[in-house]
Amino acid sequence: MATATDSRFTNNASRITRIIGIDPGSQITGYGIIEMDSNRAIHVAHGMIKVQGSTLGEKLHLIFVEVGKIISAHRPDEAAIERVFMHRNADSALKLGQARGAAMIAFVEHGLDVFEYTANQVKQATVGKGHAAKQQVQHMVKILLCLQKIPQADAADALAIALCHGHSREGLLRMNGVTGIKGGRLQ
Repeated sequence: MATATDSRFTNNASRITRIIGIDPGSQITGYGIIEMDSNRAIHVAHGMIKVQGSTLGEKLHLIFVEVGKIISAHRPDEAAIERVFMHRNADSALKLGQARGAAMIAFVEHGLDVFEYTANQVKQATVGKGHAAKQQVQHMVKILLCLQKIPQADAADALAIALCHGHSREGLLRMNGVTGIKGGRLQ
């Protein structure tokens, strides 16, 4: 597990932090992995997990296992995930929360610090306005990460979550007296 004295958490200019972003879903869970080199974001990987199974337990287990495989393959330093937002449909929010929980357990199982952001925070950090359309998020992710083509919506959202965390953590680390982030808290 990372500590505040690790070089990737200090305020020197050469730190690189690998971040996994997850856009949880009960049918499709998007993932995106970036590296932050100071304030520059570099694309590593992205994709989606097509959630299959005949029972809720099987679906949640699949999310847990697949996120764990992605973490093992790409070795991120930190994890970011979208907070659940309940608009009109409580059942959808519940399913989203369960998918989110399965991914968060995979993060903790692999020793990652988990950071949470609202959809509005992600859109604000990526597009510049908190109520941006999905297509705007996809377009800006393509531009910000110098991708050849626009990523699928769930993967773009996951990359946007990782970007939101990457830029948020860089801003916090520039604050006077902050030496690092551990357990989601400033050190």
